[in-house]
Amino acid sequence: MSELPQTTLSIQKTQGELEERDLSDVRKLATRAQESDGNPPLSDQTLVALATEDSAESVLSLRAELQLEPGETALVGVLVAVRDTTSNSWVVELVVHPEHREQGIGSALLEHLGEDLELSSIQAWAHGGHPAAKKLAAGIGLATVRELYKLRRDDSEALEVPELKQRSTVRTFRVGEDEPAWLAANSASFAHHPEQGSLTLTDLDSRMAEDWFDPTGFFLAFDAEEQLVAYHWTKIHPATADEVRPMGEVYVVGVIPEAQGLGLGRILTAMGVNYLLELGVGSVLLYVDADNEPAVNLYRSLGFTLWDTDIMYGPQPIE
Repeated sequence: MSELPQTTLSIQKTQGELEERDLSDVRKLATRAQESDGNPPLSDQTLVALATEDSAESVLSLRAELQLEPGETALVGVLVAVRDTTSNSWVVELVVHPEHREQGIGSALLEHLGEDLELSSIQAWAHGGHPAAKKLAAGIGLATVRELYKLRRDDSEALEVPELKQRSTVRTFRVGEDEPAWLAANSASFAHHPEQGSLTLTDLDSRMAEDWFDPTGFFLAFDAEEQLVAYHWTKIHPATADEVRPMGEVYVVGVIPEAQGLGLGRILTAMGVNYLLELGVGSVLLYVDADNEPAVNLYRSLGFTLWDTDIMYGPQPIE
């Protein structure tokens, strides 16, 4: 691996919220990397964390800047570490500009992170299982601890939507009204899944402020007592050079424990996919944990197939 001259690369550290200009530069770098790799290098939650006030104790970011000429720099790499409030562990994501890879930038970012955190104790996501990420992870003693499937459905045929049972009803999300009920249902649905189940009103508001948010694609199911028991939140990604038509996403499907087994997951997933198809998407993607066999089987039965795999690296389990 060739190394950049030390005088050309600087690492800027920020604890907590990034300034608007810096956050914009990070988003642009992430977009450029996604165009090259086909996978977003930073999760929605990471981007939310970088824009959250009073987060100095839970967010640490490192930005690698390359000096082009006096007074002019370019952002060529970013590392973001977010503290998991449930486990108190640090979860890391790292991205290097496609035109500046294999130059030691990722290693330099990790080395600087080691000044603040014990690298052998962190968890790190590699979106798409990038080979360079595997090498970096092995270099600090991390092993694969979790796999997240990225499934895709290219079929343009609408899905059959089973009938609702037990006097359930479905409608779309009402901004300013449904937030508390959705947060409660989301927490119950993902009690075993800290990343999703711990979402707060601030997290929800941040996502609803994004350009892609559309409440007409956010389906809620209620029981006979008008309790929110399940939901399907969809998302649309704009067309790219590789995807000439917009791509839909099954952003998140949740069913509270008391309502599981009623078929609501299948019903809402089918409704959401059909909604996305009506809007003209070329395909639909979703993410699901590889070890969540019931969910994987459901999505496969609806025509989704394996597209890619995200890998989380962490401390090797003790046998």
